[in-house]
Amino acid sequence: MSNHFSADNLGFPGDDRRLELTDLYVFTSMEDPGRTILIIDANPTVAPPPVPPATTGPEFCPDAVYRINIDTDGDAHADLAFTFTFSEYANGSQTGTAWYATGADARQPEPAGRVLAESFPVSFDGTVQPVLIDEPGPIRFCAGLRSDPFFADVEGALHGLKWTGNDDFANNNVDSIALDVPSDLLGGTTIGVWASISRRRDGKLEQMDRGGNPTINPFVNPDGEKNRYNSRQPADDVANYLGPWSQLLEQGGYSPEEARKTALQCLPDILQYDRSRPASYPNGRALVDDVFSYRFAWLSNGKVPPTGLQPHDDMLPHFPYLGPPNPLP
Repeated sequence: MSNHFSADNLGFPGDDRRLELTDLYVFTSMEDPGRTILIIDANPTVAPPPVPPATTGPEFCPDAVYRINIDTDGDAHADLAFTFTFSEYANGSQTGTAWYATGADARQPEPAGRVLAESFPVSFDGTVQPVLIDEPGPIRFCAGLRSDPFFADVEGALHGLKWTGNDDFANNNVDSIALDVPSDLLGGTTIGVWASISRRRDGKLEQMDRGGNPTINPFVNPDGEKNRYNSRQPADDVANYLGPWSQLLEQGGYSPEEARKTALQCLPDILQYDRSRPASYPNGRALVDDVFSYRFAWLSNGKVPPTGLQPHDDMLPHFPYLGPPNPLP
């Protein structure tokens, strides 16, 4: 899975699928080469087993803070941040509030900086309701239920890497937040991006999930470490994980030096994007990138072949790029 089951024992953070950060995408706009698209997906509403009981609906968690962090100078700390919170879900409706922060405000766990929009609508019926902002923009964004673009052969992964040819994520949905921003607003040509979801409980904000590179925490960290990983910050990743990840990669067939270099491709866990080059993981991430196959090849020093699956055919050539939600059974 990309990061669809990122808690211990293939569970959801806090046993709440709304707190599950599934994917992060960063690529140049197909409509304007001077603009960058940032997308985070959460709350997989239909997923292959094993999953906890479905006790929540299609909504964003009203107790959560959804954040996109952007590092412009390579120090693994946020220099810019887009933050989103959402109202209670009632009568099939929900609204959101969006912030844009820079500098020290971007490193605050709580929403901070400029309020971009309040009480904007969340879409659950497939209609796109973009919010347009002039300052510091022009920026547009939207939030709502969309078709999950991630594709993977989960059954094959769970049964000895014998690929079945079945896409276990076909016809799944996610809650998606998509932004279309001027590339110049994000700093230099190369940026680092990661996302996080935090939950407020008893007056405290606790980070429940985070990630930049796809298919990392569920694939690399053992049970007993996944929840801890979700609570940590990228700036500490090299110190915390270079040793154990290098050992894991040595088991996959790398020499010690090769294992260390390969681990550092994903440490710290920040998605790097040089917009002077085409977006294709590990340079950013496009919706069509086969990151599931990529990660198994990365873990095995190229020994595990691709799954052979194709990207979903419902994606759009324009904003917000993810297809409309699939009908649920």
